[in-house]
Amino acid sequence: MTLPAWVRRPPRWLSRTLGVLAWAAALAAITPIVHGYLTNPPDQRLVDLDVYRTGGLAVLHGQPLYSVLTQPPQLLPFTYPPVAAIFAAPLAMMSWPAAQLVWVAFVYVPFAVIVWYSFRPLLRRAGPWQAALFAALFVVGCYLFPMQDEMRFGQVDAVLVAMAVADCAAVRPRWPRGALVGLATAVKLVPGVFIIYLWVSGRRRAARTAVLAALAWTVGAYLLLPRDSVTYWTSAIFNSGRLGDNAGTENQSLRGLLLRFFLPGQAPGVLWAVIAVAVAVPGFLLARRLARQHWQIAGIAVTGLLLVLVSPVAWIHYFLLVVIAIGALVGDGSRPARVLTAAATTVFFGLTVPWWGNSLLNDHAVPRVISRLVEGSFGIAAIVLLVIIARTAMTEADREPAGGDDQPPGSPTEDVGSSPGLDRLSSV
Repeated sequence: MTLPAWVRRPPRWLSRTLGVLAWAAALAAITPIVHGYLTNPPDQRLVDLDVYRTGGLAVLHGQPLYSVLTQPPQLLPFTYPPVAAIFAAPLAMMSWPAAQLVWVAFVYVPFAVIVWYSFRPLLRRAGPWQAALFAALFVVGCYLFPMQDEMRFGQVDAVLVAMAVADCAAVRPRWPRGALVGLATAVKLVPGVFIIYLWVSGRRRAARTAVLAALAWTVGAYLLLPRDSVTYWTSAIFNSGRLGDNAGTENQSLRGLLLRFFLPGQAPGVLWAVIAVAVAVPGFLLARRLARQHWQIAGIAVTGLLLVLVSPVAWIHYFLLVVIAIGALVGDGSRPARVLTAAATTVFFGLTVPWWGNSLLNDHAVPRVISRLVEGSFGIAAIVLLVIIARTAMTEADREPAGGDDQPPGSPTEDVGSSPGLDRLSSV
């Protein structure tokens, strides 16, 4: 069926008006989430943002950074590198209500950046309707359970993931590629997995830039906070108990799943290390293969999934990274099977499935192993997504060169769509 001309080539005023209206509707649609979490009981409101502000206050007042705690009843310690506390100092200068409002933007604006890069082929195909589709994708992503948790806790993940994705996916970045990944790594360590991605994808100079940037920020923090830096790198970093209950439902990493299966006993650390390596090695080989086939967003998605799997602790809000995998699966929307898989993934991560498993533990009619598997369902789903992406046939629309002069080996200098024969690639 041929679409009407006004749909294929609408007047500019019409597409722009619809785009503005779509974004107004998008902001209205996420208002219940924002309002709900900003009106939580005071002791439950954006508790991680409170951790950041407490760290910033410690810096401003010269208090020992890793000894301060948030107000009762949470009493949460600061768990990030000293760099993060320095960046949190401006938040400490604001009133608590003002900091909460500011942080709403720090949650959702970076998330919009993630959505933009993740769904780039689909948004390109939308043409004049791009702005409206972008708004719709943004809203759907905001209602994913991990993203709701991001707002609930006032977390910083969206900022760090946006920096990593932009650094890895931008065709011609206006900054030295690797600099943003390095900064994100200095703030919260776990984005360092994207340094590995830059390296295995052949962008060695960018990987070195990322390492140097992370070191530069870390050394700068040492010059400003020498005592706190020594404390962090010699003791605080090794104390995973500072992060919270590692065996709790919120920890959806492989280690979290393993810890829960061994309760009330202790899971052997060696066993976790072996499992983590068994997942990481083929995972990074897959990321390398995807990057060299120029399916950049799929390689980034695989790296993000590896982050949540092999990290000692991966709270549910870390899984906002799944939106990258959803975007990679959708592609330009021309393959129904891929779109259906992405839709099913979206529905699954929109539900509170891990907490269903936690509730099943009280039902003695359900075998404990089933309850534990459901409780660790997000981590298990991440493994399934790795397999699905590995077996997904790439299309021409998926292909995006790294750009610039630090491209993966074999990367062409032409624009996307210049090489034939990529409609269907064999999968490993």
